[in-house]
Amino acid sequence: MRWHFAIRTRWSIALSVFILFLVIPGCKPKEDVQLRQIKDVIVDATSEPLLKANAILYNPNNIRMMVKKIDMEVFVDGKKAAVIDQQMKLKVPAQAEFTVPLEVKLNMKEIGLLDAVFAVIGGKKFQIHYKGTIRLQYKGVPFSVPVNHKEEIRIRL
Repeated sequence: MRWHFAIRTRWSIALSVFILFLVIPGCKPKEDVQLRQIKDVIVDATSEPLLKANAILYNPNNIRMMVKKIDMEVFVDGKKAAVIDQQMKLKVPAQAEFTVPLEVKLNMKEIGLLDAVFAVIGGKKFQIHYKGTIRLQYKGVPFSVPVNHKEEIRIRL
């Protein structure tokens, strides 16, 4: 009789695990959140070189989510200039655009301080490449959305 109970318990556990594997993938939204553009790019060079910007994203799903973490590398003219590692709790509306503020400390050693100063004075165009992931959460289930966005900006004093 004990062996019968043990077999029934094992089958119950196996069935529960199987159902969990079917349900959890359904918690992820059908479509990925899309990075539309990065705007309002400001370089603040007063104390530490700091790049501030707003990432405009779009949630095509009919469900609300939460942005938990942004983990990206920023390349300026092909050189790694910064790493974005921001923790946050930002509500994402359903089927709407939303803004995520970015704040990045620039690595002037990689860019070259003198080159950067002359480029800013001359109004040079920079090729900015954002590459990494945005970590979101839906009903407690985390998932990542890849980001690979390039744009050209001109910085002037």
